[in-house]
Order: sequence, then structure tokens, then C-alpha cells
Amino acid sequence: MARDLTPGTGHRRGRLRVYLGSAPGVGKTYRMLDEARRRQDRGADVVVGWIECHGRRHTEAMLDGLEVVPGVHRAYRDTDFEEMDLDAVLRRKPTAVLVDELAHTNVPGGRHGKRWQDVEELLDAGIDVVTTVNVQHLESLNDVVQKITGIPQRETVPDEVVRRADQIELVDMAPQALRRRMAHGNVYKAEKVDAALSNYFRVGNLTALRELALLWVAGRVDEGLRDYRASHNIDRVWETRERVVVALTGGPEGETLVRRAARIADRTAGGDLLAVHVTRSDGLAGASSGALAQQRQLVESLGGSYHVVVGDDIPTSLLAFARAHDATQLVLGTSRRGRVTRFLTGPGIGETTVDASEDIDVHMVTHEFTGRGRLPALGRRHSRRRTVAGFLAGLIVPSLLTLVLSQFHDAVNLTTDALIFQLGVVVVALLGGATSALLASLVASVLLNYFFIPPVHAFTIGETNNIIALVVFAAVALTVSTVVDHATRLTARAARATAEAETLSTLAGSVLRGADALPALLEKSRTAFGMSSVALLGRTGGEVLASCDTAAAEAKDAADGDRADRAAAPDRDPVTTEVPVGADAVLVLTGRRLPAADQRVLTAFAAHVAAALERDRLAVVAAEVEPIKAADRMRTALLAAVSHDLRTPLAAALASVGSLRSPDVEFSPEDQAELLATADESLVKLTRLVDNLLDMSRLQAGALTLHLAETHLDEILPRALDSLADPHAPVQPLDLETVPPVLADPPLLERVLANVITNALRYNAPGAPVLVAASHHAGRVELRVIDRGPGIAPEDRDRVFLPFQRLGDTDNTTGVGLGLALSRGLAEAMDGSLEVEDTPGGGTTMLLTLPAAPARQLPADPLPAVPVPAGPGPAQHPGEAPV
Repeated sequence: MARDLTPGTGHRRGRLRVYLGSAPGVGKTYRMLDEARRRQDRGADVVVGWIECHGRRHTEAMLDGLEVVPGVHRAYRDTDFEEMDLDAVLRRKPTAVLVDELAHTNVPGGRHGKRWQDVEELLDAGIDVVTTVNVQHLESLNDVVQKITGIPQRETVPDEVVRRADQIELVDMAPQALRRRMAHGNVYKAEKVDAALSNYFRVGNLTALRELALLWVAGRVDEGLRDYRASHNIDRVWETRERVVVALTGGPEGETLVRRAARIADRTAGGDLLAVHVTRSDGLAGASSGALAQQRQLVESLGGSYHVVVGDDIPTSLLAFARAHDATQLVLGTSRRGRVTRFLTGPGIGETTVDASEDIDVHMVTHEFTGRGRLPALGRRHSRRRTVAGFLAGLIVPSLLTLVLSQFHDAVNLTTDALIFQLGVVVVALLGGATSALLASLVASVLLNYFFIPPVHAFTIGETNNIIALVVFAAVALTVSTVVDHATRLTARAARATAEAETLSTLAGSVLRGADALPALLEKSRTAFGMSSVALLGRTGGEVLASCDTAAAEAKDAADGDRADRAAAPDRDPVTTEVPVGADAVLVLTGRRLPAADQRVLTAFAAHVAAALERDRLAVVAAEVEPIKAADRMRTALLAAVSHDLRTPLAAALASVGSLRSPDVEFSPEDQAELLATADESLVKLTRLVDNLLDMSRLQAGALTLHLAETHLDEILPRALDSLADPHAPVQPLDLETVPPVLADPPLLERVLANVITNALRYNAPGAPVLVAASHHAGRVELRVIDRGPGIAPEDRDRVFLPFQRLGDTDNTTGVGLGLALSRGLAEAMDGSLEVEDTPGGGTTMLLTLPAAPARQLPADPLPAVPVPAGPGPAQHPGEAPV
């Protein structure tokens, strides 16, 4: 095959095999080495050109028995780096070579800047290459991965390099399994595990990267399938997956068809829904732009995709689209034409499509508009003034031509006369259309016969040739005038289509402008249709919901006056145009009367206005619900504290005072001092708790607002530790000064930290310190309180945040503090969260997440503590980002 030959040499090009993974640690290098051993067992000459084991003992064990080509050392910025020795591999010329990390950037000094370029040279030399790459290094997915993980990947490989591989194998692993591998020390060293798990290797990140890898490989499989079918001239549909195509005409039955097609697609797992509208190549074909916009919105809301194709033969275009997308089923609506129309015009689109569908199942869906259409229009109607002018021209132009040609009767012959009359008919067709041209051709035929065909001045024809010439003249004049009229209509239609497309394109841009979409839409509709004002009014009270200028009140008054006076003055042009916008609003345009064609485009505007209005309404509802949710969280936290923490110090104080007042027992001075100290300590704690509860009550009632400020964790933690029962408790902070400040209420944050740390100390392993570590990710700061206690089972993690819950702890005398329930409520009130995670190696990690303060940003490296080592060589290369 030509693709297997190196260009310009004629010898065989090497074959490329790529192991693609969703993230580091899934086993790509291990699988690559396993493939090398398998080839070696079959007698192939296999060498290792470059390998990165990252200290993983199982991977290093796979190197036993394989020949490793020594690397080459290069100095860069006073540091020695080892790279693959490309020339040594070329001199060795094995059958196959293993080259790890395809996207790697070479140290300056080599022949190529990227390792994939080294691989291309090896392939050109006829050497098979087995390599590895992660999905985050594919060029097309680089920005997507950065949005998901918050970490830019500076090392990328062009997708085309990987796509050209002879074999791509996905190395897959579930996110939970990969995290377990890391926790067991099978991926990175123990000191890097916690940071890696809490940053790049989150379950959400790994799940998203896994989906990207699966979809990318699935896309390549689809490409391979299409190439195979094309190379083998296979036109029939292969039902590898269920794909349903629904044809939309822009008619009122469209929504019924979309919902029916969606139900068909949902019957099978992984079914795809595709909607297609075929537009004629000569311009608009009468489809409603507003209806198509609404149907497109419905399709996308149901998880489908919307497509527009151009074609004059609608059945052929539909089937071509369906076959190009390997559709298995095609949904069409039954014809809206009546029986008489079907009899006169023959088979419709549905019947023609069914006859040519072959292996595609066609569903003809009935609807309420079946058979209720009208006879098709025979042509485009001109305005009344232009129609009258056309008829007058049909009479006057041939008469004038007769008068002029009569003066030159001896100078021109009959052929010239006929051609000049034919030109006049064309001019009339341009002015008044086909009907006026028909009149002109009849008048011209009569005049030509009477004045110019022998015998003249008589309605008889002396020669047979002249009869044929007159008939041909009439036929040609009629045909040319019809074509000219049709071309004129198509030109006007295409011009209007261009204007409507530009208008709707601008409209789509307005919708994407977010919060300013509604005013932009109204202003665009005012300028596009040349109106003096546009306003969005409520249907019930008539209140102004939105307007594009200060004339909204005028629009409302004009609309009210127009409704009142329309019956009294039916012939007066209305000053307003009203278009429904959903069920609760109406779009009112004040100014000129809009023609029917403009009203069709206006309907599309109204559909987008309805979508923008609904989005604004949902945003308002969400904003109104948020304070209620915050108040509910506060109420829950308050009840948790009252039911649990309030009783503990109160009971201790009452017991101490009760014991001192008891006449039955006589206490020693030491016992009395101890009881008084207990009562004093309990009352102090009770006072602090009551103050906290009063603050929470004021906050819940709206009398106390959160004082959010830039708060440094390394400053707030010592104050939280001072409030503990044991200020000298073994708590070890880790680099809190390296993360940016958070946006929080300092006293509330102090209370949350104190309670969470107290809980960790209570369950921590004896002698082990409680670690307090922080990291920054995607505009959020995460604070982890890590203990080495017994841990919490997954099914119990929600219970620990319920009121009066201490799993396995029956000692209620030590429950002083706000409790985990109140701590979570306070965290959520500050736009944060408090969750439970496993500590790698055993224990519990309380994860407190808060927004980073906007005043300060993170340095250039988004992860100050690099969570994943990249090996001794590539980790230090210039321009390479940590994962």
C-alpha cells in the first residue's frame, strides 16, 4: 500500500502503535513493555529506545531481558539531562523500538525539538515504533483539559500524528482503581500521594479525562469504519449503533416529529438523535425561521443535534445525509397536501423517500396537520402597483415598438422585427412578471402579424414559413419571459435570504452575550425592522418587562390605543406589531407596518427573546432561592448546636455546682477547687457557645451579615488552636503561607477550624500529629485536616454531619464546640463546603473548601507543591508543566 512507503524512498515505512491513556499511572508503559516481550518471544528484534519507569518496581521488572539503547547526555542551563539517542537507534536499526512519552519536549541540542519528530524519523527509516501518550497531551484537547483540571499542559502532540498510527490501544482504568493504586504507592512516592490525590487525581478530573479518552478513540474507530466502507465501496448502512434522523420542514408539525424521533432514539442505549432541515439552493423556500428556531431548541434540549443541508432534491438530500451519518431510521411527517393536490402534483417527498430508502427504516408519522395544506401557489405575487404597471407595459411597449419599427420598414427585415419585439417582451417580464409578459407576447404577436408579416395590414399569413416564425416567436417570448421572471424572483429571494441570514447571525451573537442578551435582542429588532421603539410587555398587567430605549411607555400606550381603536378604524395602518413571546409576554414594535416576510423573521426574534427571558427568569429564581437555602443551612446548624453542644457544658456546670451545694458530702479544698474550675470552664464554654448561637440567630434572621474579608489561613489557624481545650495539642501545619488568602468571615472560620481539628484530635492515632495542609485549585482554596484514626466508612460519611452524631463515641461529656453539623453550615454560608475523604494509608481527611480572595492571585505555577513527579529527566525540562 502507498501509505506504507516512505515518500521518496520506495522502501517500507515503519508501523506505529500507540498506547493511549486517560492519566498517568493507568499502565501504558507496562503494557508497552509487555508488548515488547511478546514480540521478542516471537523472534522479533526489539530494543528500548527510551523508557520512563518513575521508580515503579513492577514496571522496572518488565525491563529484564530487553535490550536498552543507552541515552545521550546533553547540558542545558548548567544541568545534565539524558535523552533518547536517536542516532544510536538508527545505527542499531532494530525491527521495533520502544519510545515512551510521545509528547515529550527534547532538550535543546538535538536534531528535533519534539520526541514525536524523532519517532517520525524512525518510522521513515522503516523501524516500527511502540509509544505511549496521555489524552491531556493531544493538541485538540489541550484547552479542554486545562478547563477541567485547571493546569495547562505545555507539552502537546498534534492529533494527526496519533491519528496516523496503524494501531491505537486505549489503556483504561476506573478512577477509583487508579486512586487506590496511588494510595498503595504503586504510582508515586508516598510523600507525593496526598498532594496528587487532592489536586490532579480527583475523581471528577479522572472521570472527565477518561470520558475524553474514550470519545477520542471512539471517533477514531468511526473514522476507520468510514474509510473501510469507502475503500470497499460499501454504501449500505452498517447498524453499529442506532441513529435516528428526523426531517424538519419548518412546518407546525415539527415538534411532534422531534418528540417522536426522540422516543425512538431512547429505546436503545446510546441512540443518537439528529435533526436535519433541507433548504433549497435557490434561496428561501417558505420555511418559518421562527418555527425552525423553536424546533432546534427542542432538539438540543432533548440531547440531539441540528443540521442544515442545501439541496434541490429533498428526498435525495435527506437520504444522503442519513447514509453519511450511518443513520438507521428516518422520521418524516405525513404530507400536509390534500388529496386533490397530491393527485395534481404526483408523489410527495415521503413516498419518494420511502421508495429510495433501501436499508434505512422510514417512519411516516401522522400529525394533526395531515392533509390540511392548501394548493401550491403558482408564483410570487407582485405588489398591486407593479402588477398594474406590468399590464400597462404589456400593452404600451409592443405598441411603441410597432410605431418605431414602422418608420424603418424598408431598412429592417422580419427577423429583426421579431427579435426587437422579443426584447420588449423580456423588458415587460422584468417589470411586471410572467403574467404581464404573457400579455405582451400576445399583443406583440398580433401586431407583428398585422404590420410586418405579408400580407401586411391583414390578419392573414401568406407563407407557411411566416406561420412557423410567428409560432416560434410566441413560444420563445413566453419561455424567455417566464425564465426572466423566475430569475428575478430568485434574485430577490436570494437577496432577502442573505439579509435574513445576516440578521439572524447577529441575533445569535446577541444571545451569546450573557446577561445583556435581552436588551441587545430588543435593540437589534428595533434597528433591523426600522421601528421607532420595541418593548417587551406582560400579557396580564401590561407592565414593561424590558425595552431597548426610553420609548417603552410610548410602545405600551400605542399598543393599548391600537387595541381600542382597531375596530373603529379597520382601514388605518396599525402603529404597532405584536408577536407573542411565550405564554406571559408579548413583543410590541411601534412604527411602520411589517410585511409578511419581515414578520417571519420577527417570529425567530421572538423565539430567541423568549429563551433570553426564560434564562433571566431562572436566574432571578435561583438568586431568590439561594438566601433561602443559606437560611435553611443556618437553621439546621443552629438546631444541631442547641441539641448537642449547649447541653454538654451546661450539664457539667450544673453537676459541679450541685455537688458543691450538696450537704451530704464534705469536699476537701482540693476537690472544691477542682469542682469550681470545672464549673468555671464549663460556664466559659457555655458563654462562648451562647454568643455563637446568638450570632447565628442574627445571621439567620438577616440582622447579622457575614463580614467576608481577605483571610490568611496561616494567621487564622493559630487563633483556632488557642481556643482548643489543649492549646499544645499535636497539630502540624504544612505550608499554609503558600496558598492565597480566602474570602471568609474570620471569626466563623476560626470556629469551623477549631471544631474540625478538635474532632480530628479526638479520633487520631496516639502519638501521631494532626496535619493541616492547603492547596489551591481553580479559584478555590482547599484546607485538609488529616488524621490517622480508624477512618469513616463511606456509608457513614453523611451521618457525621447530622446533629448529635459521634460514630462509635458514647462519651457525651467532651462534645464542647459547634459540632460538625454547624461547621458544615458555616462553611456553606461562606460559599464553601466541608466534606469527608479517606486519608491514604488509613484515617480521615476533613476537606474544607473556600473561595480564594480576588485581591490576590496564585503565582504562575497553579500548584506550588508539585503533586506528581515527572521523572529525573523530563520534570526539569524547560516549558514543561506538572500534571
